[in-house]
Amino acid sequence: MHISRRLLAALAAVSIPGAGLSADFSDPTWPCVQRKVESLSLGLMWPLPVPDGALPDAIAGDADILVETLALRRVSLEKAAVLVDTFVADHPGLTADDLGRIFRAVFDGGQADRSAIISGIERYSLKQIALSEEIDGSRARMSDLMKADAPDYDKVDELEEKLDWDERIFRDRAQSLTYVCETPVLLEKRAYAIAQMLLGHVPE
Repeated sequence: MHISRRLLAALAAVSIPGAGLSADFSDPTWPCVQRKVESLSLGLMWPLPVPDGALPDAIAGDADILVETLALRRVSLEKAAVLVDTFVADHPGLTADDLGRIFRAVFDGGQADRSAIISGIERYSLKQIALSEEIDGSRARMSDLMKADAPDYDKVDELEEKLDWDERIFRDRAQSLTYVCETPVLLEKRAYAIAQMLLGHVPE
């Protein structure tokens, strides 16, 4: 599968200013300027060992609520920090293992959301490629019609109307790439920030 020059130009037009990365157009399923990182590493965000097993019953219920709340992207990092501080104050004696298990739950949930978003971006890219090729085909058919000794102008008008509509859809979709492509990176940054909040409460 190839990527047409039209798609490359549109993607370049909506690239994120200052990103400092180059899009890798060798992967047709990844149209973003941001580098594709399919899976994040828990160990890179949480430098301490996280043992298997559940949290103690005394904190498990409140911890589940905290994890569910921290997973909500609409909850700002400022609010998340307050929630973490409050949870720690309400549960004195938390260990590094407790905090690690809480972060692992946050991380796993975020990883699932992030993977779903990346899969959606890949499907989105393939649809754009298909539409780009359809646009190129319409242009080629219009050119062939106009080369005829007696062009079928009704057919030309029909193709031109379809071409205008397809190009408008293509441009609108391409413009949305800026937000869509940022989302996996924002989720990664959010997970790291939450890790730092929790690490700040690990007993020395």
